[in-house]
Amino acid sequence: MSDSNPPDNTTPTSEPSDPPASSQTSDTNPPPAIDTPSATIDTPAIDTAQLASELTKTIVKTLEPGAETGTAFVPTSDPGPEVKFKLVYNKQNYEIVLGENQTVRELKDYIEGLTKLPRSMQKLMFKGLVKDDTKTLKDLKVVKNSKMMLVGTTMSDLVAVTTKPSSSEIAASTASVPKREPLCKQKVHQKVLEKGKPEDAMPGVLGVKEPLPSTPLNGMINKTGGKVRLTFKLEEDSLWIGTKARTEKISMSSIRNVLSEKIEDHPEYHILGVQLGPTELSTYWIYWVPTQYVDAVKDTILGKWQTFF
Repeated sequence: MSDSNPPDNTTPTSEPSDPPASSQTSDTNPPPAIDTPSATIDTPAIDTAQLASELTKTIVKTLEPGAETGTAFVPTSDPGPEVKFKLVYNKQNYEIVLGENQTVRELKDYIEGLTKLPRSMQKLMFKGLVKDDTKTLKDLKVVKNSKMMLVGTTMSDLVAVTTKPSSSEIAASTASVPKREPLCKQKVHQKVLEKGKPEDAMPGVLGVKEPLPSTPLNGMINKTGGKVRLTFKLEEDSLWIGTKARTEKISMSSIRNVLSEKIEDHPEYHILGVQLGPTELSTYWIYWVPTQYVDAVKDTILGKWQTFF
């Protein structure tokens, strides 16, 4: 009511107060529309090369000998007489020339320059796994024309394997690869497995990965049911497949692939296939291979180590 109107003696009636101006809406001026984010969010592409580089730096820094104590690495002052030997990595041969007094650590540094494989990701095989980086080539008894194997996975390869593919990539790969019947269900393998596990089979262990033993793997059979023995001659880069009739000496660099699959009802053992020629028809099948050695067999033959973590 306006202040200029005369006073009214009647009892005033209460009127509802007007809502605040901020809550009023105008028919002519509707509130501005609010943009809502799209349900689909574009994920930026992953630079795998950069990611690999950063991971490499982190791992090398973490695994660097003396990193925790602050002890610096000191190269050998007297390399000693030169020794020339071969290094096999990813089915490629490298000629190494170093002093016999130089250490495994120095060898790994040299290998990193050749292969771009970080020292912390390297595993050297010479008469077994080389575990002590402080040993010299002379300690290891590396002589002229010796053969040493290197297994390892570069960070670029590791990132490529661990990077999650898109749903479209998964769908495409699933559609293009036909579903394969398990080896245990295939008649050619069923006939062998039906004969049962050999009495002299080596014990199989689930959930454990072990390096190759110092003795040959034995107690296995081939497709004809004959006894099979596998001997790994790392210094010669060869695999010896021994049977009662003969021993076949095969260069590991000539082996195309190694396949394996757990035996149904006996997961502590595998069927192992060693592809000796260009097609799968040339695969030599071995049965009742202890599960704990399967990865070591693959890594040694193919010259790769899947993961070091």
